[in-house]
Amino acid sequence: MFEKVLIANRGEIALRIHRACREMGIRTVAVHSTADNDAMHVRLADEAVCIGPPAAKDSYLNKAAILSAATITGADAIHPGYGFLSENADFAQMVEEHGFAFIGPTPEHIRMMGDKITAKQAAATAGLPVVPGSEGAVDSEEHALQSAEKIGYPVLIKATAGGGGKGMKVARSATELREAFNMARNEAKASFGNADVYMEKYLGQPRHIEMQILADNYGAVVHLGERDCSLQRRHQKVLEEAPSPALNADQRAQIGEIACAAIAKLGYRNAGTIEFLFENGEFYFIEMNTRLQVEHPITEAITGIDLVREQIRIAAGAPLGYTQADVRFQGHAIECRVNAEDPQTFVPSPGRITGYHAPGGQGVRVDSGLYAGYRIPPHYDSMIAKLIVYGNSRNEALMRLKRCLGEYVIDGVKTTLPLHYRLIQDADFVNGDYDIHWLEKFVAQHS
Repeated sequence: MFEKVLIANRGEIALRIHRACREMGIRTVAVHSTADNDAMHVRLADEAVCIGPPAAKDSYLNKAAILSAATITGADAIHPGYGFLSENADFAQMVEEHGFAFIGPTPEHIRMMGDKITAKQAAATAGLPVVPGSEGAVDSEEHALQSAEKIGYPVLIKATAGGGGKGMKVARSATELREAFNMARNEAKASFGNADVYMEKYLGQPRHIEMQILADNYGAVVHLGERDCSLQRRHQKVLEEAPSPALNADQRAQIGEIACAAIAKLGYRNAGTIEFLFENGEFYFIEMNTRLQVEHPITEAITGIDLVREQIRIAAGAPLGYTQADVRFQGHAIECRVNAEDPQTFVPSPGRITGYHAPGGQGVRVDSGLYAGYRIPPHYDSMIAKLIVYGNSRNEALMRLKRCLGEYVIDGVKTTLPLHYRLIQDADFVNGDYDIHWLEKFVAQHS
């Protein structure tokens, strides 16, 4: 097992990794920008190394600085968390070339799944159901029009690189396609430095279902059930729950078996998430995330399996030590992402926390680095906390979540807590009757 792990991230996920390491008897190194001098993970880590100024490109994306910090502190391994360099194949390769263990998949698998076209091709070859779409990148308007005729309108144009909804446009006719195609390419070029786009059939009312998997270095693969991530705003997840209200046990077992078989065929290792659109009883692969997910705590709640601990064990060469039959799903869990944003306009609201009180009690978990007096910097993602609740049933989890949202106090900045409170009282949500477009309409109605 590793003796010292460098955490190449910040905020709540850096703190989450630190806690897992501490419980395993592993020392931690926190790297941080000058903006995060007073961050909780920096204060709690065994060692801390400042790697640059506030801008992410000069600190958390600075590969050389992170590797230098690992060298001077004598770290054995590097955990990238999520975001930043977590899905950067070149970084993963550099980590291994410098003699450190990368707590994640191989650079080859990161590279394969980092491009949506190669990912879709690999998924189809491995036996995963895919959304009908273009064969590779679409490089001209004429090519786009020909592909759309074969696929059938409406179509979705997507950037081959990146994510978060950038370079993604819907076209319902040839006229719309001409404009959307060029807009998507320009946006993709500006956001990712890569203008390549491809096309897929646009599904009208799908749910976003993702399957969590773990795979060791010896061919063992298990799935830890699904998460429903359909509540999204501008392609960013807002609230997730596990299991999905839309799936039954047979559907869960079916897609889980297909996912595990595909992962085994690919020879993948460590944690990963296969994301699907689900409509009319059919699953369609959209992408694979080769890292830990923000919403991993709800899977931990219903399975009792510590995903970060498993990531570290697998990276250290340990076998899974259990089979699919050993994985038990119990109860229901919901996660609310709490952002430092105006709950009406969603404008970021950085600043000093003047008062802080986290909810507690049975079945309640808060992943956050907040404390009274902490100043939220304006340089990074606005998510500042995750509120996770667990119940024996979905209804129990909903009642617990309502109670917790009423207790949660974050003073000094605006947050999205009021949005979550309104959301969980809506009849559609309570009934589990929603899709990936539902939240956008809900927000528009309440703005």
